[in-house]
Amino acid sequence: MPLETFDDVVKSIKNNNGRAFNLLLGNGFSMAYDSKIFSYNALHNFVEGSNHKLLSKVFDAMKTKNFELILQQLDTFHVLAEALGADKKLKSQISEASSVLKTSLIDAVKELHPEHVFKVPEEKINACAKFIKLFLDKNGKLFTTNYDVLLYWVLMRSPTLKAIGDGFGREREGADEYIPTEDLQYSELRWGKNKDSQVVFYMHGALPIFDTGINIIKEEYTGQNLLLENISNRVKNGEYPVFVTAGNGKEKLTHIRHNRYLSYCYDRFSEMTGSLVTFGFNFGEYDDHIIDAINIAAHYGKKVPNKLWSIYIGAYSDEDVKYLEGMRKKFKCKVHIFDAKTAPVWG
Repeated sequence: MPLETFDDVVKSIKNNNGRAFNLLLGNGFSMAYDSKIFSYNALHNFVEGSNHKLLSKVFDAMKTKNFELILQQLDTFHVLAEALGADKKLKSQISEASSVLKTSLIDAVKELHPEHVFKVPEEKINACAKFIKLFLDKNGKLFTTNYDVLLYWVLMRSPTLKAIGDGFGREREGADEYIPTEDLQYSELRWGKNKDSQVVFYMHGALPIFDTGINIIKEEYTGQNLLLENISNRVKNGEYPVFVTAGNGKEKLTHIRHNRYLSYCYDRFSEMTGSLVTFGFNFGEYDDHIIDAINIAAHYGKKVPNKLWSIYIGAYSDEDVKYLEGMRKKFKCKVHIFDAKTAPVWG
């Protein structure tokens, strides 16, 4: 049976009037823009180049470039060290290795970006906006597990997507008191007040999103500094982005549940209806929490009028197709697999 193409997905979208089509983007979305920047190899080479002695020992021992696997095994090792009564120095080194790796990952993603939004060619912005709009026009929601700012830049630069709600907005300072119009002041971009109209969800956090302890805020371009410069300044001041870097699916979900923004995004993903199209998301062994949320939305075996009926998964290679075919039984809704290379995401 021949593999479906993205044109087949588009036909399904057009033939199912009244059904929402949601979109989930994974790391393949960024790699399709530039695999030299956003691949695991690029991140690994950057982190390895930091010459941190402890991390170098970890890389040499693990023999892998999969950060999720390394972080998971460090966490497991720490639990074992605790259980077996290992000395404090060893436990401290394990914790330090995990902490340094997470920090280095943030630095790597930040430093490997194009310098600023205008480095992304306009034709690529327009092509990506057209691709995304196909789903938003069908009352779909946009979910991403990516940490980088590519999607943020597309939403910011595209005239057709600028008004798309991501839950962030400004609040008037001193709202309970009278202030002359000319003296009114507004807050930084805060999440929460506009969440009911939110259609863009950063499920694993992202570089521009910070948790101050009181508010979830989104960093932005200002007249003085570019976006990445403002993010860098926050990191230098000891603030770190909301950024899920835990190992397996259970650990990721635990991280998500400890942050109100991430938890909200996950719950909305678990409540989506209609169909879901994925691009660049490989449903790996550390993504069980995503599959669980899809199955919650599917309401398997229940006669529910509004639920998730089907999923269309983009695959890049024959190996991907074979892997996904073996995964079909994990999903409690109808599964389609299409050739991801036929999707004109970046033109």
